[in-house]
Amino acid sequence: MVEADDGSRTRCHPRGKRSDCVVGDRVQWAAAGDEGVIEHIEPRRNLLHRQDEWRTKSFAANIDQLLVLVAVEPMYAESQLTRALVAASHAGIAARVVLNKTDLPQADVARERLRPYREMGTAITEVSLKGRPDEAVATLAPLLAGRATLVLGPSGMGKSTLINRMVPAAAAQVGEISQALQAGRHTTTTTTWYWLDEHRSGALIDSPGFQEFGLRQVPPADLAAHMPDLAEHAGRCRFYNCTHLHEPGCAVREAVDAGTISASRYRIYGELREELSRTKW
Repeated sequence: MVEADDGSRTRCHPRGKRSDCVVGDRVQWAAAGDEGVIEHIEPRRNLLHRQDEWRTKSFAANIDQLLVLVAVEPMYAESQLTRALVAASHAGIAARVVLNKTDLPQADVARERLRPYREMGTAITEVSLKGRPDEAVATLAPLLAGRATLVLGPSGMGKSTLINRMVPAAAAQVGEISQALQAGRHTTTTTTWYWLDEHRSGALIDSPGFQEFGLRQVPPADLAAHMPDLAEHAGRCRFYNCTHLHEPGCAVREAVDAGTISASRYRIYGELREELSRTKW
């Protein structure tokens, strides 16, 4: 669906069988009966990807801000959070973490898990979308105004609730949390653009819960530069091309041993570095 400057919408199709368009693209199109044909995709400011075991697929472009929603319960995967933040950094997109369900008793545990991210400068906002909805809206509204914000997060974190709070007309389906698996049931199946207001001054982009956020576009040697806690020490390594995994005189490893870099963050770095090293460049 293509939306014109006047707000009108037209169902459009790409020329040929394959479409490279993603949500957020600016395109040139031509009328073809009651529908349209996409003639050209304008240059993108940025592009985000997701991946599975076999392929990488782009899914959103021209984003101003990435909002990663995590929750006190169910427990989120730190590796997923790291993937999203690395991808945003590589694409030059500002990122913010929102911790939801802070009215629950386990909130302090969740805050402690986020402490390394807060210390390395990641913007973190706390809300309770269901417990204190008015307060949550008042907190988030100025952070979202005037920006195209991609909302990411595993199912069960409250992503659909956030969309519904900020865009009541969206009527996004809210998923129930699986008590047996302590994981959310996926309810969003497509990436969708919602205008925040009638003036179209800002928007939320809702995307399916992510298991494997695409990072194959990141060269292995650049990974540490997109992890601020590692980047702070990487420039002091003995070797200019240090992998920060086994070399002598590695300032990153020394910081891990000293507790300056959290062990979990360093473990995730090693896993991602190994994964990216298997990518063909």
